[in-house]
Amino acid sequence: MRPELVIFDCDGVLVETETIGNKILSGFMKEIGLNYSVFDCYYRFTGCAMEVIKEEAERLSGKTLPADWPTQVRKAYLKAFETGIDPIPGVMDVVTQLKAEGVSFCVASSGRYEKMEVTLGSSGLWETFKDVLFSAQDCERGKPAPDIFLYAAKGMGYKPEKCAVIEDSIAGIKAALAARMRVFNYTGDVNADIEKARSLGAVTFGHMAELPALLSLKTLENPRA
Repeated sequence: MRPELVIFDCDGVLVETETIGNKILSGFMKEIGLNYSVFDCYYRFTGCAMEVIKEEAERLSGKTLPADWPTQVRKAYLKAFETGIDPIPGVMDVVTQLKAEGVSFCVASSGRYEKMEVTLGSSGLWETFKDVLFSAQDCERGKPAPDIFLYAAKGMGYKPEKCAVIEDSIAGIKAALAARMRVFNYTGDVNADIEKARSLGAVTFGHMAELPALLSLKTLENPRA
């Protein structure tokens, strides 16, 4: 069944930020005594709001972190992202197809608007998505709670059951399912936990060229890589 609204996560779905972001987060974790690698951070925290990560870091380390710890991490992210990041290969072909078939789309991210402006801007995607952005900073709870996806659906004027979510993280998959939305898991990252995603009920795919067919759209004749 073709959705009426496609909701994209941002990091790891539209832009290649996860490796850089988790490298930075790993550094912050080591500063508080948690010897987490980039790989560890990916599995534990990808898709989660920074406030959720702070709470988990405090629980795991037994330390009380500064109130502005999330802000410190975000500033480090922005500094790194400003140098330029790449869009996920093929994602603009999907957007082109959605536009051609009259299917609405938006972005629903755990990241703040400031971060999305930097990442989408430096990757060349800002003009496409700037008017349809939704951030968990406007919600009471971050992923894996469903708040951000319900907020985006309401903001765009669609019922949850008419929406499809494109996610790369387990936290995001859980959030989409809790919102009663179909979820498609992009597994382009080498660290993607495909078995876990499938066990939760997500449809997995490894390249954006596969997505139009999964969404019951027509297949592009000449998709770009």
